Amino acid sequence: MFLLRYVALLALAVWVGGLVALGAVAAPAAFDVTASLQVPNGRFVAGALFGAMLSRFFLISCGAAIVLLGSLTLRRILGPKPRHYGVRAGLLVLMLGATVYAGTVVAGKIAGIQASLGTAVSTLPATDPVRIEFGRLHMLSTVLHLVPLLGGLALIFWELKE
Repeated sequence: MFLLRYVALLALAVWVGGLVALGAVAAPAAFDVTASLQVPNGRFVAGALFGAMLSRFFLISCGAAIVLLGSLTLRRILGPKPRHYGVRAGLLVLMLGATVYAGTVVAGKIAGIQASLGTAVSTLPATDPVRIEFGRLHMLSTVLHLVPLLGGLALIFWELKE
């Protein structure tokens, strides 16, 4: 049991820690550096760079979710059954669902807009429908990434409490 809980906590640390590192460190750094170096189309380059980071992290997130579900399920089968197994498994499925939707559907639409423009969306007028749609998708992506972040924090607490 100890090993299964350890693996679960490690997967949660990677998933939650990765989300925090991407949102609080990588994204601001990419945009700040391209701006300070006055890179031509800097916001476009920073967005493409961060999009590639998110795309790669998407696979890590899915892997962490599979490890977590596997660990939780094995602990249930081998006993003792984790407290509130159904709620925890449901939360993991919700976290994975939000991750998959953000990483495939929303990211695909964002990439499509960026590819069609070939420049930063921020160069468009604030009232441009494409810029408005991009902003909506960006906000949706941010909210969807909060689901595994907050859910992961709750699961870490649950694991430490048990």
